[in-house]
Amino acid sequence: MGVPIEGEPMQIHSYKHNGHIHRVWEETTVLKGTQSLVIGGNDRTIVTESDGRTWVTREPAICYFHSQYWFNIIGMIREDGVYYYCNISSPFIFDGEALKYIDYDLDIKVFPDMTFNLLDEDEYERHRKEMNYPEVIDRILKANVDKLIQWIRQRKGPFAPDFIDIWYERYLTYRR
Repeated sequence: MGVPIEGEPMQIHSYKHNGHIHRVWEETTVLKGTQSLVIGGNDRTIVTESDGRTWVTREPAICYFHSQYWFNIIGMIREDGVYYYCNISSPFIFDGEALKYIDYDLDIKVFPDMTFNLLDEDEYERHRKEMNYPEVIDRILKANVDKLIQWIRQRKGPFAPDFIDIWYERYLTYRR
């Protein structure tokens, strides 16, 4: 497994458990790249869905991926504060082509006041049956939902008060 190079662009590829591509983010600037942690930044990047439709992100975002946790976190910088979109997913791999992970449907949306909603439980249950998620994966994912909620409540990692601001400033230095 390679390591993304700081300051360089990378693609992000999201897959489903059955191996099919789910979504591709065209360009994210690597702000930190190690074997275990990748932090990236993007703004108005093109996103391609599995059916070929494309859209463009609306605001700057800082993306957090860790090789030990079954989630990734996107902090979206808006006028009224930072909103977080957290994907319950496999840990990432970076193969030189792109940062890749498996999206497991469950998501947590976190608001600037740190209240949050667990989303897509029905989609998770449907896909769990359709794609035969192993019982061990189901247990890991549910444990990581709990871990992610702990991080939100404890303001840990990307939820720490200055985290997004610090990494957004770093992102801006690459954009100049």
